[in-house]
This record gives sequence, structure tokens and C-alpha cells, in this order.
Amino acid sequence: MGETIHTPRVFSGIQPSGNLTLGNYLGALKRFVEMQESDIETLYCVVDMHAITVWQDPADLRHNTREVTAAYIACGLDPAKSILFNQSQVPAHAQLAWIFNCTARIGWMNRMTQFKDKAGKNAEKSSLGLLAYPALMAADILIYQATHVPVGEDQKQHLELARDIAAKFNHDFDTDFFPSPDPLIDGEATRVMSLRDGTKKMSKSDPSDQSRITLRDDADTIAKKIRKAKTDPEPLPETLKELEGRPEARNLVNIYAALSGRTAESVIAEFSGQQFGQFKPALAELAVDHLAPITQEMNRLMADPAEIDRVLGNGADRAAAIAEPILDKTYDIVGMVRSR
Repeated sequence: MGETIHTPRVFSGIQPSGNLTLGNYLGALKRFVEMQESDIETLYCVVDMHAITVWQDPADLRHNTREVTAAYIACGLDPAKSILFNQSQVPAHAQLAWIFNCTARIGWMNRMTQFKDKAGKNAEKSSLGLLAYPALMAADILIYQATHVPVGEDQKQHLELARDIAAKFNHDFDTDFFPSPDPLIDGEATRVMSLRDGTKKMSKSDPSDQSRITLRDDADTIAKKIRKAKTDPEPLPETLKELEGRPEARNLVNIYAALSGRTAESVIAEFSGQQFGQFKPALAELAVDHLAPITQEMNRLMADPAEIDRVLGNGADRAAAIAEPILDKTYDIVGMVRSR
């Protein structure tokens, strides 16, 4: 059997779980926009099926799905260049996930650190979906035979599991049908930290609204949050190495670097010796200049939900056109009998 050549293809998704943050933008959306300018086919998904692994209010789920879609577009994602859709409109995701549920091992799922974190001491009361959702994540990727997946460090374990599932399926059925997708982890601010605690990731679920900047914050709110961001009394040093042990300081430098498209080293070189009372206004101005147009465009899009739904429906049709032949071939490999 000759080795299967897989078309280079990027897939990634974001859960519709509320207002997206600066961390989502710098760690994911900004990079998605950059990748759509390459020759590699790009698919970006609002993973609403993942969202329901914990209970969701139906009205909130619909609103948040549209809001994430608006954020994708407002940040520069072009639905004509990339395929943009919501997961539940392409049934092949769930269909392949069942095949992978029967490929993956329970022990693999039990080792997933995110399940342990989310389930906590009440694992027995968690939904089966919360335990099994890494198999659905593998299906999200492999239903398109995606070769590259932009992920944060916190999702790297799940991508490794997707690689394991692909390898086991290929081994079980003596094929090389599914590729082993590679992670894309880079950038100055891939992991943006909380404005209140530089050791914790900026999160939509943090109890303190002051810990994050969201894509729906207005200019005054952004400036206020940066002004109140936790720092230390020391000035900015001459070298990046001197920021070790200063997580809040390093976080603000990283954010400035990512927003300006520069390296952290060049930011340090420019602001060396300045106190944060001088640096923060410059960061606030940069953040407002960068984010205000995104917020305005999101607001415009959210005022026309029918247009958002049209974009998602069109993207789902294009995604299904890729996914369905791959699912058909998977069924053939497994031995499923079908009348069509």
C-alpha cells in the first residue's frame, strides 16, 4: 500500500462560552487571520457541541454562538477565504466521534488533566460528554484530515490524544487513512495571563471582571483595566531575562509585543528604565487602537443575526462537502454496510 498524501489543511475551534477575551484574540483569532493568507486551506469552527458537555441555557448558547462568529469576522477572518461554521451543522463530526469513542480507551480519557480540572471532586456527576469530549475533538480535526491545529498549551494534551486515536485507528484497520496532526504553538502572547495574577491564564470564567479585557469592552473600560492591572514597583529592566520572577510585568510586556507585532525584547529595549505608570498608558492606547474597531464591527454584526446565520450555514455546506467523503471512506474501512 502506498503512503496516503494528505492535503495540508488547518482546523481549529472556539467554544461559544461567553464574551471572548484579549487572550482568545492574541492566542487564537489573530493567528487564524494570519494563517488564512497562506496557501493552506483553513477551517474555523464554533464548537457548540463541546459547549453542551456542561449545561447551557439554550438562548445563551444561540447568542454566544453568534457572538463568537461575529468575533471571528470582526478580527479579520474572511468567510470567503476560510471555512467558518458551527460544529452542530455538520453531523459528520458526531458520526466520526462515535467511531473514535470505540477506538479510544477509557484509560486515555481518565488521564486528561482538563477533565480532572473541570470535574473536580464530582467526577461521578459529570456528563459522559465531558469525559469523552477529547474523542469528539479528535473527530473535529480528523473528519477533515487536518494536518495542522493551532492550539494553546492547555490543549496540547488533547491534540496528542487525537494523534494517538489516529494512530490506533490506522493500526487497527491496517491503513494510513488519518494523518497525525501537528500542533501550531507560537507567538509572543500565545498564553495571555490574568491582569490580577500573572501566574494564571486570562479567563472568561474568572470571578473578577478586572482580570480580563474582553472584545466587547469599550475604550474607557480597556484603559481602566490596564491602569489597574497588577504590577510590581520595579521599573522595566534592560533585558527580558531580568523579568524572570515578575509574572505580571512579563505579561504586560508580552501583550504589548503581541498587539504591536514586535518581539518582547524590542519592547523592553524601548521602555527600559520606565515605571509602569509610564508604560501602562502606552499599552492602553495601543490596546484601544487595536481593539476598538473589532468591538465596533462585532456590535454591527450582532445587530444582524440573520447575516451571521447565513455565514454559518454557507460555511457548514462547504465543510460538509469535505467531511462527508472522508466519513464515507471511514465507514468503508470499518465495514459499515450502507445502501447509498
